[in-house]
Amino acid sequence: ADWCVGELLSELEKTGLLENTMIVFSSDNGPVLQDGYYDDCTEKIGEHKPTGGLRGGKYSLFDGGTHVPFFIYWKGKVKPARSQALVCQMDLFASIARLIHAKVPDGLDSREMISTFLGKHKTGREELVIEAQGKLALRTKKFAFIPPYSGEEHNETGNEVGNLHQTGLFNLLNDFSQQHNIAQEQPALTEKLMSRFKQLTD
Repeated sequence: ADWCVGELLSELEKTGLLENTMIVFSSDNGPVLQDGYYDDCTEKIGEHKPTGGLRGGKYSLFDGGTHVPFFIYWKGKVKPARSQALVCQMDLFASIARLIHAKVPDGLDSREMISTFLGKHKTGREELVIEAQGKLALRTKKFAFIPPYSGEEHNETGNEVGNLHQTGLFNLLNDFSQQHNIAQEQPALTEKLMSRFKQLTD
């Protein structure tokens, strides 16, 4: 990946396009080992933690499956910064459309956030429905809400998939790794998020 990105940047610089190009680096899902690729990943991983401390991984409703790397680079236009704004890759459609003065189709589930992507402000979505293996959950700026699902807790890759068998609610501001389920401790909030989840997904 490092080599590929380096080659891309080098070519853009050589052709004089680097300062007129917004580069987006992201991933389609969280990490997984031994997913059908026999590349010695388990032998070579050593002490590396591919989820960065997040719970779950690919195929998971936990943040380790849906919270993916997302970098924006535009030479001379984006200053180095870290943002906690909640965004989605779908938002690239409306945002890039705004950038190039194009029209987006009505009903497209994409939010225009070009100012957020360019680092001009740190406002993102208030909420986002996430999906893994056909199962849905709700992510807000502060909370992760996972409705109860049946099934195995781990899949064949070893990743924890988010089948909690009871409602899950996690405060991501002080429980980054989603280890403490507060659904029973905060029934009013749990009910509120369950209602909102049903409203968005029914």
